[in-house]
Amino acid sequence: MRAAITERAGSMVLLERQEPEAPGPGEVLLRPEAVGICGSDYHFFSGRMSAAAGGSQFPRVQGHELAGIVLALGAGCRPGLQVGQRVAVWPLHACGQCYPCSVGRENTCDQFRLTGIHLDGGLQELLSIGQKQVFPIDVGDPAIAAMAEPVSIAVRAVNRASVQPGERAVVLGAGPIGQCICMVARERGAEVLVIDLLDRRLALSRDIGAQTRRWRGADEVVEFARQWAGPAGPPVVFDATGTAAAVQAMIGMVASAGRAVQVGMSNEEASIRVGSLTEKELDLLGVSCCGEQEFAAAVAVVHRNAAMLARMVSHQFGLDEAPEAIRFAMSNPADVLKVVIRVS
Repeated sequence: MRAAITERAGSMVLLERQEPEAPGPGEVLLRPEAVGICGSDYHFFSGRMSAAAGGSQFPRVQGHELAGIVLALGAGCRPGLQVGQRVAVWPLHACGQCYPCSVGRENTCDQFRLTGIHLDGGLQELLSIGQKQVFPIDVGDPAIAAMAEPVSIAVRAVNRASVQPGERAVVLGAGPIGQCICMVARERGAEVLVIDLLDRRLALSRDIGAQTRRWRGADEVVEFARQWAGPAGPPVVFDATGTAAAVQAMIGMVASAGRAVQVGMSNEEASIRVGSLTEKELDLLGVSCCGEQEFAAAVAVVHRNAAMLARMVSHQFGLDEAPEAIRFAMSNPADVLKVVIRVS
């Protein structure tokens, strides 16, 4: 079978490799159909994946935003899984033994592994994976089904923030994760303001139901957001960029007793006045992957919003174009929203 293998930093090649064996107990054999490419793929491919996230481990078949067709089931798989089903893949594998796992937060497992990062992922024609990782998804386009993973990050973020109906929430960044946060928050009944550099991304946010503002610098957007939300400022702010300037703006605009939620990842360092945290008594919350039930909730969000999610898929490539696809995505951030690689 063919597989796109990242051999070392900056080098992905298409090779033939041995097909997996028949699935063992509790395993599922998939034919990957579509794989989304995101910022963490860029970090891994370039060798800049942080040590806290496991670092870049080569060689590796990437692909953690994944949808495929069930080809075979091993013994003991749960009822409801069937050969021929389309499924979305929850990429997280937790140890079940560490402190985070013991308190029900397996998404932050100290020894977590991710399909496509620590384990071979979807950029290959066959993939064997545990039955716990697959969720039937009834949408016709596998590219939309693969959006379940980024949607799951949005579900986790909105859950972490405890967004309530009628609350005003700001989302910094209108990339795929920011758009998905906007979508999930709107489903929860929140009023949402999305801030981004690119007008065409903001147009999509407006169609989801958000108000929008073009980024014109941290001071300007902080002032605008606090006017939009009312004198106290927005009670919840999400940063979906990972940039230092946006993080500083998040802390500046969020209301006292509010929730500042960091979703975007990077290796940047943001300078924050420590007194801002104590004077406002902020809840500063990080977001890492999602839990099993949150992934199931994300699949339901995809079912309800398939047409809107389809608009986020800006570019598609074939498996044989995978090296070109990831380089294109990394080199054209202003033109790309979501790149999807069609595996089969």
